[in-house]
Amino acid sequence: MAGAASALFLLDIKGRVLVWRDYRGDVSAVQAERFFTKLIEKEGESDSQDPVVYDNGITYMFIQHNNVYLMTASRQNCNAASLLLFLHRVVDVFKHYFEELEEESLRDNFVVVYELLDEMMDFGYPQYTEAKILSEFIKTDAYRMEVTQRPPMAVTNAVSWRSEGISYKKNEVFLDVVESVNILVNSNGQIIRSDVVGALKMRTYLRLVALSLAACIYFLNDKTKSLPRAAIIGFGALVVGWICGSFLVPLIPSFLLQPTWTLELLTSLVAYVFMFLGCTFLK
Repeated sequence: MAGAASALFLLDIKGRVLVWRDYRGDVSAVQAERFFTKLIEKEGESDSQDPVVYDNGITYMFIQHNNVYLMTASRQNCNAASLLLFLHRVVDVFKHYFEELEEESLRDNFVVVYELLDEMMDFGYPQYTEAKILSEFIKTDAYRMEVTQRPPMAVTNAVSWRSEGISYKKNEVFLDVVESVNILVNSNGQIIRSDVVGALKMRTYLRLVALSLAACIYFLNDKTKSLPRAAIIGFGALVVGWICGSFLVPLIPSFLLQPTWTLELLTSLVAYVFMFLGCTFLK
């Protein structure tokens, strides 16, 4: 790192300093609070969205997590990306100790916060940022916030590889066939070696269809005892169903359809039927 951080500040949503740790003695909390209050007043302007701001000879780098701002200040030519990464690691460590990082958790754990800041940064240089390592020698009891427990995934049918809240305006599947031909020819024009390399690339913008496909592959794997075979049958049923639905749905007379029954919705229903038939009757 070219330079070191002068101080680290934890501020509330209004820019007031909650906790700060001075490492080099050349930036005061009053300067930081005055700067951040001025920055919040300009919220909405393009320059107020920058995570790195230079003001009166001091470089401020900050991130926001819930209702808390984490900010470092430096008078040196420091590595901004490294310090921003350090702030994100501070968030991870605090969440490990307090369950969640909020203004309330900081006020309830001032002692632990200062102990962690002393160990994580020394004279402005990041040191230990792994929560498991820090927990080996900082064993002070911390007040952990109560977080609402979610029901287990077996109840909600959630899957580990799909994040929550994903939604698309349209249910679409894009299937690309990418092929390349490699030929080795000698000086006489004779082909010494040739081969074709190809790949199928699929990009899906699906909601419930993706979950249905995962369930279809799961049941097929239980029947066939072969995950690759189950995946091929499941994807095949989805693609065939989607193609058939794309051709069949437009042929349905419009007076038979409700206004809310869109082309994407009906095509998805056809794909569901094909996946149901695939995981029920195919082996």
